[in-house]
Amino acid sequence: MKRFFKPVEKDGSFKKPTLSSSSSPVKDSEKPTENASDAGNEENIDTAKKEPLKFLTWNANSFLLRIKNNWTEFSKFVESLDPDVIAIQEVRMPAAGSKGASKNPRELKDDTSSSREEKQVVMRALSNAPFKNYNVWWSLSDSKYAGTALLIKNCFQPKKVSFSLDQTGSKHEPDGRVIFAEFESFRLLNTYVPNNGWKDEESAFQRRRKWDKRILEFVLKTSDKPLIWCGDLNVSHQDIDVSHPEFFSAAKLNGYVPPNKEDCGQPGFTVSERKRFDSILKEGKLVDAYRYLHKDKDMERGFSWSGHPVGKYRGKRMRIDYFIVSEKLKERIVACEMHGRGIELEGFYGSDHCPVSLELSYANPISSGS
Repeated sequence: MKRFFKPVEKDGSFKKPTLSSSSSPVKDSEKPTENASDAGNEENIDTAKKEPLKFLTWNANSFLLRIKNNWTEFSKFVESLDPDVIAIQEVRMPAAGSKGASKNPRELKDDTSSSREEKQVVMRALSNAPFKNYNVWWSLSDSKYAGTALLIKNCFQPKKVSFSLDQTGSKHEPDGRVIFAEFESFRLLNTYVPNNGWKDEESAFQRRRKWDKRILEFVLKTSDKPLIWCGDLNVSHQDIDVSHPEFFSAAKLNGYVPPNKEDCGQPGFTVSERKRFDSILKEGKLVDAYRYLHKDKDMERGFSWSGHPVGKYRGKRMRIDYFIVSEKLKERIVACEMHGRGIELEGFYGSDHCPVSLELSYANPISSGS
């Protein structure tokens, strides 16, 4: 949700991430980042004896900018939390492929001098602790827009990774909005959900309705195994999930009022979006992990997105980044926390979103497959 922030500026000079003395530029052949999802974008890998229990999701609002400007602090945070899985949204790195040619959404662009340098910066950052302990999958847009990434510790091998809600190995969702990983006892879905937008005539509302319909269909079709759904879901479910319900309900862009009253208000907090999200949770038998543990409103730490510290959105915040889990997993939820606080964006690491974490307890061997 970047609509209140200026576009990414052209990259100028910057200080590269600090490298350890033993580090060197990473070749594609030496890093699982580019090779982890080969063989038709799906893998059948020997199942690890253990499965991930600790997860982190974060809308980075440009992964490259976070590496250039905030990587030291974010690396320390990741090292301290030690998640098994890291789901990233809004990577905003273009897919590989020259101008006019077909693109490869699972590889970073490197056919120009600037894109090669950018790719090297990213690969260097991921080759250092703590990130060198993870395999990385990409799902990228054709341009510096949207995109997702999934980092999984080397010791946890997914059975299969795909990149669309249709679960076809050769297909990526437009703009790289989906990465779907299957483990032995559960599935993990990382999504960057399309913004609802403000105006009906620009087809944004229809795009979001279609997405919500497909997500519900996906959840119902994959109900044979527990699901962990995380990412920037671009919706605040209830009044408690925004700092100023009346402000967001009455929000307008340039005075525009949609013809359907249920489409009025802040994108992410319209009645229509919230109703559809509610249906997805109820029909899909899903639980909002954070709200399951935190029943009351927390004005300091209870929101994952924060408006710009200057202007009318100062102090206005929304909870739009989630961990949604199947009801079968709810008794295993140990913790679900938002790691940013305050209107000055402490713990946001340069993004307009803060990281959100989930921790599960070990599965009961008898009931884990039920």
